This record gives sequence, C-alpha cells and structure tokens, in this order.
Amino acid sequence: MRYIIIGAGAVGGAIGGRLAGSGHEVVLVARGAHHAALRDGGLRLTVPDGEYTHRLQAVTGPAELGELRADDVLVLAVKTQDTVTALQAWGPAPVAGGGTAAQRLPLFCAQNGVEGQRLALRAFRHVYGVCVWLPSTFVEPGAVSAGGAPLTGMLHLGRHPHGTDATARLVAADLEKSHFEAPVVPDVARWQYAKLLSNLGNALEAVAGPIADDEATTLFASVRAEGEAVLDAAGIAYASVEEQKTLRGHKVDLVPLAGAPRGGGSSWQSLSRGTGTIEADYLNGEIALLGRLHGVPTPLNDLLQHLANAFARERRAPGSMPVGELVRLAGEAVATTG
Repeated sequence: MRYIIIGAGAVGGAIGGRLAGSGHEVVLVARGAHHAALRDGGLRLTVPDGEYTHRLQAVTGPAELGELRADDVLVLAVKTQDTVTALQAWGPAPVAGGGTAAQRLPLFCAQNGVEGQRLALRAFRHVYGVCVWLPSTFVEPGAVSAGGAPLTGMLHLGRHPHGTDATARLVAADLEKSHFEAPVVPDVARWQYAKLLSNLGNALEAVAGPIADDEATTLFASVRAEGEAVLDAAGIAYASVEEQKTLRGHKVDLVPLAGAPRGGGSSWQSLSRGTGTIEADYLNGEIALLGRLHGVPTPLNDLLQHLANAFARERRAPGSMPVGELVRLAGEAVATTG
C-alpha cells in the first residue's frame, strides 16, 4: 500500500516519516513554505533514536499525482478547520480502474476531536477514525519532532461510525512495524471522546502556557469536569483515565530531544506558527455544542473557545495571558452563568 499523508505537519509528518523509515511508500501533502522545504530538502524527523531525513514525494494536491492507485491509503491529518477544503480536493480525485477516491479509497482521519470523520463520511464511503496519542511538534518548515519512547505513539483504529475490517488490520500491521502501537477496535469513538477530554486543555495551554502550577491545574480539572458532564448527559461513552493509563503504561513516555524545538500541543503550535486559525471550535466547541443540545452549561469551555479564537485571529503569542488573569475571567464566566 502507498500512504498519502494529507497534512504532513506534526502528526502527519511523524506518521509518514515513521512509515517511510520502515520501508513503506509515502507521499506527503503540504502547503506553502512547508511544502517547499519538504520538496527541496526532505522531511527532517527527530525522534529519540536519532534524526532522519526522508526524501519523499511532496505535493500540494492530487493533480500532481495524476490517477491515484487502487492500493492507496489516504491519511487525513490536517486540523479539523481545514478538513472540508482537503475533502473537496481529494474526494473527486480519479483512481486507476475507475471511480474516485471518495468512492473507492480508505480515508483514515488522524485528527483531534470527532468532527473530521463526520465531515468525511458525507463524501467518502470508507472512513476510519484514529485516536491519536502522539506527542509531536511542527513549528519549522520541513522539520517535525516526536519525543515518545519506546514507541512514537499509540493510534487506535476503527471504522467510522463503528466496526473493524481487513483494511484497518492491514494498516495497523504497517504502523506496528513503524514504532507505533495500533489497536484495532470496534468502538474507536469511545477512545476519541476520552482524548477529546484531554484536548480541552489545548486552548488553556495556548492562551496561558503550560498547565503546570496549582491555578492552571485546578482550572483544567474544572474544564474537564464540564466536558465529562456534557458527555454523560449526551449518553456518549468514553474510556476512563484509569483504562487509558493501564493500556499506555510507559509505552509512549516523552523524552527530551537534543536540538528539537520545545513547545506545547497542537493549538500552541498553531499560535506559534501564526497560522491565523486554531482548532478550538472542534475541541472546546464540541463540548459547547453538546452542552447546548443537552441543556448543560459550559461557561469554561465557551470562554476558552472564545479566547483561543481571538488569540489566533489577532496572532497573539502563545502563553501570553497570565494564568491569574485567565482564572479571573473563568470565575466571572461561571458567576455569570450561575
């Protein structure tokens, strides 16, 4: 199988680089300066076992590949806010032997949140969810780092909305030869909603810096509790913290990487690169949406969604709001809702 990584940033670059390192054919899809760097100098992937340069085919869209192959696997790793544009580009792409990518090829959504795969299912017949547990960083064109050890990440796979099949198992086998653990599960959404609860802290980190001191930790606990209350009200199942810890153990421990940039999670990285957009609408905003649908107030997630979007729109530096100021605003938001 050939893997086409649509969005070769932190997650996509790490997956693509590791697959290439184990001998798989990989195409990287990127835009702008990142595409130029990948095309001209290859993907520089820094991981605990070394720094590798993978000189892979890099494209901006399907037209540069001509007809897609019947054995292609599409891995959608763009941020959720870029999903519709990617689907519109790749869905109609012709496949050798007839039909289009949307009709014939498997699409694995390696994204935070749960909305990307729902959007994909409107156009693609064969959609797979991926619960991404992969600490990685992309802030410099052409360069990605992933500090997980002994494994680079854990990627639960399953069909969306539910079930498993031979394609999921084949992809999992390739990933497990490429420094990942890839459980194939019939209920991948249960793991994705659990990851969503963890990702509710992305906006907090992006706005006010690492969740390290007591103030930030306490605030995040309240943000997460809001999320749990909403999922419970909606009747949505999610893996418990204990179940996640037991499964992961020390398989993906974060270690320092010499020469690699240090930073925060995906939302922090979006602000750091000054992209002008951020994924908060599909993380904290997912909780806000469900809260409105099921009558559960979500003042803290509403606030973080609003602030993250403002930071992205105004291209403010990540972590530039003092955590004390954020805590004050959170208190006001809760009091107003109450």
